[in-house]
Amino acid sequence: MAKKSLVEYFEYKQKDFDNKELKDYEVFKNKRLLDELRSKIIQNIIDNKVPTDKLLSKYINDEIDASIQGYDLNSLERRHIFNLIENEIHGYGPITELLEDKNVTEIMVNGIDQIYIEIDGRIIKDESVSFINDDHIIRTIQRMVQPYGRTIDTSSPMVDARLKDGSRLNAVIPPLSLKGPVLTIRKFKENIDDIEDLIRMGTLTPYMARFLEASVKAKLNILVCGGTGAGKTSLLNVMSSFIDHNERIITIEDAAELKLRQEHVISLETRTVNYEGEGEVTIRDLVINSLRMRPDRIIVGEVRGKEAFDMLQAMNTGHEGSMTTMHANSAEDALDRLETMILMAGIDIPVKAIRGYIEHAIDIVVNISRLSDGKRKVTGISEVVGFKDDKIVLKDIFAFNQTGVTSNREVIGEFILYNRVPDVYKKIVDRGINDIDDIFE
Repeated sequence: MAKKSLVEYFEYKQKDFDNKELKDYEVFKNKRLLDELRSKIIQNIIDNKVPTDKLLSKYINDEIDASIQGYDLNSLERRHIFNLIENEIHGYGPITELLEDKNVTEIMVNGIDQIYIEIDGRIIKDESVSFINDDHIIRTIQRMVQPYGRTIDTSSPMVDARLKDGSRLNAVIPPLSLKGPVLTIRKFKENIDDIEDLIRMGTLTPYMARFLEASVKAKLNILVCGGTGAGKTSLLNVMSSFIDHNERIITIEDAAELKLRQEHVISLETRTVNYEGEGEVTIRDLVINSLRMRPDRIIVGEVRGKEAFDMLQAMNTGHEGSMTTMHANSAEDALDRLETMILMAGIDIPVKAIRGYIEHAIDIVVNISRLSDGKRKVTGISEVVGFKDDKIVLKDIFAFNQTGVTSNREVIGEFILYNRVPDVYKKIVDRGINDIDDIFE
């Protein structure tokens, strides 16, 4: 967690204060002193009046001394003020330590003193962090996105970017946001290194893991679906580790989050419009171009528009083993969304033909969900088996069945392996993969 605020540092000492100290305490409690000091430092940063690193420590201490005359601070309290100011200069202001905290998986800034964080799937308000004003939030956002060629201002009031560690940043400012600037950062979870981590976390079972590994190695086309924050990209990242190191892989994303370990990987990233409103490169543009780059595998971070048709074309024209993710609450919803995306692309194809296209392209649909207790589970692995009444038919191979919730709100349930041999098992065996025979005995 972030360091406590001055209010919290002084809280435990309040009963021992005399009248003068109580007056001093109120000054700190109202944050006037600290906010004035931070504002001065921030303005000096803007005006390029902050000295070099060699003199930085002395500069900060001198500013603190000038601002807190008459206040008796111990070393811990002084260090806290020093850290806050240093974070304004070297870091990302008040949220610097939240970004460094590995337990925090999401940071949501809704206002100057409305900062929420996600820990273990639960969202809580962090009372120890605050900004000075809306301009302070906007300046922090600008500092975060500028190194990646992005900007945010009234003419471009919305920005998406990925930070150096892979975390995803989204910011919206007025006039699009009616209540001031809003910043959301989904942090990259470093501790999910392989499928064993997901098994230990209870996200899936060893049988499910082995089946997914066999499906990837057998070059089945796989669609991963789930809601926001369910862990789709993390799961796709883990599954991609099963791809042979001799294959040429092309990844396509809005913000590069996939961390493939193979050597022969080409990573492509979209580009937004420039100041003249030109230069945009979309997911669809990159998918079309990737077909000319001799890929063995195409991995699209997320399909959500016209690129869906091009992705299916790739899957249907020899680019087996392609994978992608999609926002959807179930496997059925995912296929319905695919159909809708193709129709929205304005391509003049009958609905029945589109469904046939999808049925031939997709082999496996993996659904991952974030449950009410914040834990993530692979709630279903299904296969596309054909048509019935002009509808694509899905059959479950694995599923998670929730049976209840404990008194402390933890979800109770069990993973299910359906008593049938899936149709895709033949495709897996035909590729010479025979190490999952025991699963479907």
